[in-house]
Amino acid sequence: MLAACGGREELQPTAGASLPPKPYAAEATPRPSELMTPEVQARPERSDELLRRSEQRRDDRFDLPPK
Repeated sequence: MLAACGGREELQPTAGASLPPKPYAAEATPRPSELMTPEVQARPERSDELLRRSEQRRDDRFDLPPK
């Protein structure tokens, strides 16, 4: 069985260690839970737009043959 699965305690730094220093422009030092939450740029939403019909590709002037 999995040990310690589902633990809900607040994260704490290990003994003798401290949290990372406050970011340059931040007003306060982020808590561990805030450090674990990815930002929007780190985890963008997925685009699942399906093709509805066949479309001719536009000409790409940068699609050149190898030299």
